[in-house]
Parts: sequence; structure tokens; C-alpha cells
Amino acid sequence: MAGARTLFYKEVLRFWKVSFQTVAAPVLTAVLYLLIFGHVLEDHVKVYDQIAYTRFLIPGLVMMSVLQNAFANTSSSLIQSKITGNLVFLLVTPLSPLAWYVAYVSASMVRGLAVGAGVLAATVWFGWPGFAQPVWILVFALMGAALMGSLGLIAGLWAEKFDQMAAFQNFIVMPMTFLAGVFYSVHSLPAFWQGVSQLNPFFYMVDGLRHGFFGVSDVSPWVSLAVVGASFIVIAGVTLRLLQTGYKLRH
Repeated sequence: MAGARTLFYKEVLRFWKVSFQTVAAPVLTAVLYLLIFGHVLEDHVKVYDQIAYTRFLIPGLVMMSVLQNAFANTSSSLIQSKITGNLVFLLVTPLSPLAWYVAYVSASMVRGLAVGAGVLAATVWFGWPGFAQPVWILVFALMGAALMGSLGLIAGLWAEKFDQMAAFQNFIVMPMTFLAGVFYSVHSLPAFWQGVSQLNPFFYMVDGLRHGFFGVSDVSPWVSLAVVGASFIVIAGVTLRLLQTGYKLRH
């Protein structure tokens, strides 16, 4: 796995060199969401009968930032390499598909968790969310970042130009993230939309992380863990299979 370590270092360095754009900008976006939604709804919404809306919003924004940036890291790196033509330098190396997967996904987890930690550090001053069960926070943050890093690899392999990648992110990732209960509890929805929300695996990532902060959630954290774990196994398996077959890598 020596090659995987080198590729991992290269991928981390790639986003860290422009950290003002890849880390600081998403943190600022999350803070703006908190200021706008928190200011408007703080006096009108109470969640779980005891948690102020601003406090409720913080874990959702943290997980949203983790998911979106983990996805963006792998997907943008792969599509840029394909379009600029420097992907050939990786294809001629003896790296195995597993080494590719480990390096790309690990780097995406670093970026996702770095942005998530930045969002938490910047928003915690507006309302202390608490750390009721920190193990759940760590588990869902890691699994969410790994799942989205894997999904980003699939998107990067599939896309052949930037507008295809933008379509994948705008029509799949972003709607599923925003409809995952980041800004609301699904118990506030009508029964039909509660059922629809529970078909969204992103909901379980957000809800599981929220349980780690508050000790309460819309569904059991064990249910969330099962759904997220199963989703990760499926996505990781598909990603590895695509890498093994060289899908859209070797023409």
C-alpha cells in the first residue's frame, strides 16, 4: 500500500493548497445558513420539545458540510484528471483498484472531516449543541464521509465533462442532502413525507450524528447505523467493481 499512501498524500495536498476555497468557503456558507435560518426561526421553532432551533441546526450543518465536501473531493479530482489528461500517469502505475479506492476515499474523508470540524468550531458559539454521546458523532461522521467519498468516485468515473458532474451534484447529491432533515425534524412533516424522508439514506446520517450531540433523534441510532452501513457496503462494492473493470478510465 506504499503507492496508496503516496496518492493519498497527493490528494490531501491538492485540496489543502487551496484550503481557502476548499475548507474556508464551505465553513462560511454554513455559518451564513445558521445566521439566516437561526435568526428567522429561533423564536418560532422548538425541536424535541426542549432544544432551541439554533442548537438543533448546528449538527445538521456539520453533517451537510461533511457529506458535500467528501463527495466534492473525489469527484472533482477524478474529473479534473480525466479532462486534463494527467490520469494516464496513474494508469501506468502498478496501483491496485483497492489502493486507488483507499487513497481517494481517505483523502475525501480528511477534507470532509476538516470542513465539518471547521463548521462546528465556527457555529458552536451561537448555541452549544452538547456532546451527549460522542462515539455516535465520530461513527456517523466517518461513515458519512467514507460513503460520500465512494459516491464521488462513482460520479467522477461516470462523468466525462464538468457539466455532467454538476448535474450529478445538483440533481442528486444536493437535493438528497437538503431533504435529509438538516433544517427540520422529519416528525414535523406530514405522514407521507415522513415516509419519503425515511427512504433517503442521507437522512440517517444526519439523524445519527444529531443523536450523538443531543442523545435524542427521530429514529434509533442503531437503525441509522444499519442503513448507513448497508448503503456504504453497496456503494463501496460498486466503486471497487468499476475501478477493477477500468470503467471509463481506459479507452
